[in-house]
Amino acid sequence: MSDPYERFRSLREKARAGGGAERAKRQADSGRLSARARIEALFDPGSFSEMGEFVTHRATAFGIAERVVPGDGVVVGFGQIEGRPACGFAHDATVFGGALGEAHAEKIVKAMDAAKRAGVPIVGLNDSGGARIQEGVMSLGGYGEVFARNVQLSGVVPQISLILGPCAGGAVYSPALTDFVIMARGSAQMFITGPDVIRAVTGEEVSAEALGGADAHASLSGVSHLTAASDADAIALARRLLAYLPLNNLDDPPRIDEAAPASDPGGLAALVPTAADAPYDVREVLSRVVDASSGLEIQPAFGANLVTEFARLAGSTIGVVANQPMHLAGCLDATASTKGARFVRFCDAFNVPLVTFVDVPGFLPGIAQEHGGIIRHGAKLLYAYAEATVPKLTVILRKAYGGAYDVMCSKHLGGDLNYAWPTAEIAVMGAEGAVNILFRKELERAAPAERERTRAEHVRAYREEFLNPYLAAGRGYIDAVIDPAETRRRLVDGLAFLATKREDRPPKKHGNLPL
Repeated sequence: MSDPYERFRSLREKARAGGGAERAKRQADSGRLSARARIEALFDPGSFSEMGEFVTHRATAFGIAERVVPGDGVVVGFGQIEGRPACGFAHDATVFGGALGEAHAEKIVKAMDAAKRAGVPIVGLNDSGGARIQEGVMSLGGYGEVFARNVQLSGVVPQISLILGPCAGGAVYSPALTDFVIMARGSAQMFITGPDVIRAVTGEEVSAEALGGADAHASLSGVSHLTAASDADAIALARRLLAYLPLNNLDDPPRIDEAAPASDPGGLAALVPTAADAPYDVREVLSRVVDASSGLEIQPAFGANLVTEFARLAGSTIGVVANQPMHLAGCLDATASTKGARFVRFCDAFNVPLVTFVDVPGFLPGIAQEHGGIIRHGAKLLYAYAEATVPKLTVILRKAYGGAYDVMCSKHLGGDLNYAWPTAEIAVMGAEGAVNILFRKELERAAPAERERTRAEHVRAYREEFLNPYLAAGRGYIDAVIDPAETRRRLVDGLAFLATKREDRPPKKHGNLPL
């Protein structure tokens, strides 16, 4: 073409057509947005600047030389999300099924490097079949470059992955290295090997959805952190999540206008039963403490006995960790411990203060838990809290028994301000279990008619003497026993006091987290 502008318009039109009208229609018929529509929904209107629009692959084998599309199957650039800068990329499944080749990877790496230099989050909109077979080792090398950047950016800028279509092989390992994974129910799947390979190798029959769908990864594997109903909902969730987070590890989380809690905190005490084994929903307690409608729960279907959520307190972002007595009586198990540890470490990496609500009877007993490594997994949560240097505030609502008391951000692990309600019970174990051990011989010797009366007397005495927060408060392990109605004010004041917290740690390359 002799006219340079005509050439420009022709190449741009070809780039934006992707794999063509037929493939675009198939994608639309499946309920999935196009790569460019996803990018437009993610970034504020008119703010996105594309990079590498005319990049093409350089491969020649297997007839690929005749299949050249400007952009090479990925849309990359930067813009504004909720008025703040960010980088992003979106696989175009209409071009080679979104598969990654050498040039495709170079574009993503360029965006990741730009995010690192600018100190801004990066969001990946994933819809990819994995490595591009026609490019062989160049494709694998491209994935290696992406993985290396994921690790380099970890703890430096927030990384969020949206899974919006079938993703396999290398296309799932990069998301797994990022901070948060959001999956669209029905259209998104993640797996290393798909149903056909599993059938051929092991003989097992499983559908793609049952193997790697959004619900499987939200509740069973824990790979996914948030589940959405559609592409649009997943993108809206990503925008909402970013609104809680700082741009980078040297920045503070954004602050918004203070809002009142959802209801009068004066009713808090009535929400928590005095009976130690009575269930209740801890999320009702949280809703009366944090700013109204500010909670965003992370991994709600995975390790449901521990609630992890972002929320706001007086307009400032906090990370909340809370035992959930509605599930497994609030016990810590291997799953919940790992879930909590990862959330705590993210908050610490990005300057998000931690507020922990404790009502824990201990670690979940059982052969499956012991053989499943509950010692190792529980140590992860312990390590994460002890390692964290952000402001750490703890409120013991009711039970705090055994080693779980220590693990749930006790004063001994560096809790800055530790409070307890008058209903708190802090001890090695509950009264019944303690009496059965301490007075076993006496109870065995007692006549049957006398045994239950003696046991009841010991239980009452143990509860009055040991199962109250004042023994711990007398040792300084609890900074104050507070009226439940004071909880929000105490936390707001404590966070304001700790806003300039500084903590020195011994110099080292890194610790050895019990993975």
